[in-house]
This record gives sequence, C-alpha cells and structure tokens, in this order.
Amino acid sequence: MPAEATAPPEQGRDPHARRFGLPIATCLVMGNIIGGGIFLLPASVAPFGTISLVAFAVLTLGAVALALVFGRLAHRHPQTGGPYVYARAAFGDFAGFLAAWSYWITSWVSNAALAVASVGYLCVLFPAIGAHKWSMCLAALAMQWLPALANLAGTRYVGAVQLVATVLKFAPLMLVAVGGLFFFDPANLGPFQATGQSPAGALSASAAILLFSYLGVESAAVSAGEVRDPARNVGRATILGTAGAAVVYLLGTLSVFGLVAHEKLVTSEAPFTDAVNAMFGGTWGGTLVACAAVISMAGALNGWTLLSAQTPYAAAKDGLFPRAFETKRRGVPVVGVVVTTSLASALTVYNYTAGSEGVFEILVLVTTFTATVPYLLSTAAQIYFLLSGRGERVHRGRLARDGALAVLAFGFSMWLVAGSGYAAVYQGVLFLFAGVAVYAVMAARRHRTAA
Repeated sequence: MPAEATAPPEQGRDPHARRFGLPIATCLVMGNIIGGGIFLLPASVAPFGTISLVAFAVLTLGAVALALVFGRLAHRHPQTGGPYVYARAAFGDFAGFLAAWSYWITSWVSNAALAVASVGYLCVLFPAIGAHKWSMCLAALAMQWLPALANLAGTRYVGAVQLVATVLKFAPLMLVAVGGLFFFDPANLGPFQATGQSPAGALSASAAILLFSYLGVESAAVSAGEVRDPARNVGRATILGTAGAAVVYLLGTLSVFGLVAHEKLVTSEAPFTDAVNAMFGGTWGGTLVACAAVISMAGALNGWTLLSAQTPYAAAKDGLFPRAFETKRRGVPVVGVVVTTSLASALTVYNYTAGSEGVFEILVLVTTFTATVPYLLSTAAQIYFLLSGRGERVHRGRLARDGALAVLAFGFSMWLVAGSGYAAVYQGVLFLFAGVAVYAVMAARRHRTAA
C-alpha cells in the first residue's frame, strides 16, 4: 500500500513560483466552479422547465457533500494530485491511474467546452467573430492559449490572474442574482416541466447538464502541493469556495428564469446578457455582462489549465504517467500545460469542423461521465479509510458524520452517471478504456526499471 505522503516543502526563491494562501486557494475553487457554466447553462436547462431549479438545488447538496469529503481527504493527504492520491493510497496503483486518467480527460475536455462557451459572449462584443465558424474556432483557441501562457509564466501569475478574474466575475453575477430579484416576473418562468419525461427523468437529464457548473469542487485538493499549510487550508478553501459558488449559482439562475421569457431563454446564446438588458433596457448592460463573462471564463481556463497539468504531474512522479509530465518550471508542470492545451485545441477544432451546433452540450455530457470516475474513487477511498479502522486516518468521533457524507457523495456520483445518458457514457468509457493500454505500458516500464 502506498505510504501516506506529506505536503512538499516551500518552493525555493524563484520569484515566479509562489504558493497559494487561503484567499487564492478559495478563489481557485470558486473561480473554477463558477467558470463559464453559470453564464450559459440557464439557457441549456430552460427546455426542461423550472424543474431544473429543483435539480440545481439537489446538485448543490451533492456538491457540498463532495466538498466536505475532499476537505477531509486533503487533511489526510495534503499533497498535489487530489483524487489520484486518494485512490492510490486506498486501492493501489491501478485505481490511482484510473483516477488520474479520468481527471486528466475531464480537465482538458472541460477547457475545450469552456472555450466554446466563451465564443457566444465574444460574439456579443465583436459580432464579426460570429460571421464564420472558423473565426469562432480561432477565438476559442485564443481563449485556451492565453491562460496557458499565464500558467507557463509561473504560479505567481496564475494566482494573480485567478484573484482578479474571480473578483471581476462577481460584478455581473451579483448584479443579476440580487438586482434581478427586483425585476422578477413570475410569468417568465414557463412550465414546471416542459418535456414529456417523468419528473425523475427530467431531474436526471437536467442535472446531467448542470453538473458542469459544479466541476471544480476538488480544485484546491488537486493543487494541495501549491497551497500553504494544505492540511488546514485546502479543506477550508474547498468548503468556502463551494458554498460561495452555490449561493451565486442558485440566486443567479432563479433571477435569469424570472427576467427572460421562457420561450426566449430556450434559444438564448447569452442568457445573462438578455437578463441585464431586460432589467435596464438597451444593450449597454448586456455588453458589460458579456465582457465580464469573457473575463470569468478566461479566469476559469487559467485555473483549469493548472489542474490539467497537476494530476499527470503527480502520477508521473510515481511512474504512472510518462516521465516528461514531471517537468516543472516556476512551480508549474510545463509539459502538462502544453500537452493538455494542445489536446483541448484539437478537440475544439474537430468539433467546429464537424459542426458547432450543440458542441457545448455534447462536451458537457462527456465530462459529466469522466468526472464521476475520480469522484467515485475518492468517495470510495474515504469509505475505505473510515471502515478499515486505520487509526492514523480515522477520527472516531467523526466516523458517523464522515461516513454519512461519504455515502451521500458516492450515491450522488452514481446518480450523475445514470443521468449522463447512453451517448455520454459510451464516449466516456471509450476515453477511459483507452487508458488501460497506457497503464499497461507504464506498469511494464516500472517493472523493468525496478528489476
């Protein structure tokens, strides 16, 4: 069984590499969660009716449970890698690899989805971008590579960009979330259930789309090695970031539903822009929201680019990913940043080439499945630690509470798999199984090296 690792020592005197304190770690969590999903998803779930608000509330409970579980796991394993570290510590190398592989897929596919989502708001600011699919594709690629350059400059700049972007994104969100309640019109809400599905089916289907909004609860845990006093601050940042994002999400989505007529919201490409225009009239408010949305998504891409490199870095150190992913400069795994951004770019080009209609929803569903694998393994690891009776990992006074949270988080992840749909599970499983061959190669290489 892999030994429990400790947090790495402070990085050297490189002025470009700086570890994150609690405020930056909280911004990393909140910034990655809020990202771009909140700006587009009200329109994506509007076809289901207001029952999607119920799904959002249920998802929030599941996300909070996951946040609490990750906080406890990070307290026991305060080093870079997050789900990979927990799964490997509990179940061995293969489980750890599956967690790392799935999380890596989730991160770069999510980056492609975020970049695609940002194009809708870029078109509001610069209408010429929307004139052709290739101009939209180039805009999406620029949204991926600019944050990648910030990452390559060092963790100091990653933290600065994350802080600024998180602050800026709150202006339009709070404008709509709080100010929109004063303009709320119940007549705009539309039907409670707008599809022919059963209530349970509609809840699961809308939840599968909405999960993308809560991806990122584990952000501080994945980057624990870059956080000061991770055993203490990672858990706090995870809970604070998730709770703050949940408040903004629920109020913001409710306000958009009440500000924009249902039939218009279903076809909207920029629902928050439409919401502000409905509040104040004209287009100036919507333009401001579009600008803030682009900044918000750039900030999320900044954080997710870091996470996409951290997990393969941790796995590479244990010989489970190619050794090149160990390369680290200025506190950032540079090879991981370049490789994952290149893969996200290739996926973006492919989807625009194949036809951009529905790209965002398709990518969201794929990441819905791949995200559940590290979540399932992490929550299962927590259950294992609690039930194994290993004294160094179990606080007996918290056994019942932590056990209930772990079971709830595990059940929540299983429900998300069911709600992903056959197509998403099929595509996600193909991505997952492709990793088995990679593991076979890496395991054989480790065996030869050890011999």
